[in-house]
Amino acid sequence: MLKNKDFKILIIAAAVFTVAASVCGYVICGIAAFILLMLLGFGLLCVFAILTKRRYDDIDALNIYLVKVLAGDEAPGILDQEEGELSLLKTNIYKATSTLNYQKELLSKDKVALAGAIADISHQLKTPLTSMIVMNDLLKTEEDKEKRVQFLQTQSNQLNRMNWLIQTLLKLSKIDAGTITMKPEEVKAEALIQEVIKPFEIQMELKNISYSCKYSADSRYDNAPANDIDIKCDINWTVEALQNIVKNCIEHMDDGGALSINVNDTNIYKEISIEDSGCGIAEEDLPHIFERFYKGKNAGKDSVGIGLALAKTIITGQHGDIIVESTEGEGTRFSVRFYKTII
Repeated sequence: MLKNKDFKILIIAAAVFTVAASVCGYVICGIAAFILLMLLGFGLLCVFAILTKRRYDDIDALNIYLVKVLAGDEAPGILDQEEGELSLLKTNIYKATSTLNYQKELLSKDKVALAGAIADISHQLKTPLTSMIVMNDLLKTEEDKEKRVQFLQTQSNQLNRMNWLIQTLLKLSKIDAGTITMKPEEVKAEALIQEVIKPFEIQMELKNISYSCKYSADSRYDNAPANDIDIKCDINWTVEALQNIVKNCIEHMDDGGALSINVNDTNIYKEISIEDSGCGIAEEDLPHIFERFYKGKNAGKDSVGIGLALAKTIITGQHGDIIVESTEGEGTRFSVRFYKTII
């Protein structure tokens, strides 16, 4: 304590004033006043010194605590039940350090997740890239025209796959970073479904997949036709999500399959259900199908495992939900729900 400059000045000043007051008392009232003032002054000085020492000790403890926090060490809790400004300061410092520790844990988890995502992306890009390198080397020496065309077609397919993969990953990254704001607006369900199906019409025709779409508005209290259902959503991003679901359904169907879309308007939500007659999803895979880069046992050989993850992220970002029901060997049903009242 004596190393503290302010504390030494206070002690010296208090001692000087005590002696001065005692001398004045002796001059005015005699030896009794001198002794009384000396005892009283030094008694108050001792009390002041003890209380001040306690305060400086507490401040030193807080300083040591903050040094440990800044050094990244595990710091103990400093909450106490005493009153006063110093106790309030302790509480606020503890809250601040707790928040910093929590953010530190989140950053550590984010680093692990980022490392895992980079590893997954590298793995997914490595396969088509390796194939393209091999095809390119073969093209240098291949003289057969038909084989050259075949190699070029393979390269084109791999480029399309890489382009889709990169675009999808960029979209996921933007949503995760919070740089995209959903802009919900009223859109006709019929127009929305037509926009979703349009890119797959040729593919469904080639695979002889039948398609049907139904609208149900039993809960409505006006005379509007069923296909006049309005859905409040971000049109572009919702189309993106639904197309990923439709793409997943088509990939898991053999030639001659069936795809159906039903739009339902209930009192609680507006639902777009997409159902296929494909191979279905294994029971053990159902809890994981919306996880990024997850591939179930019935996944196609070219499946990446991010299409459904992107769809889930987009729909939940609009306070909606996706429910999946499937029986292995009998098909899958995805139910996309937009709630009328946010829950």
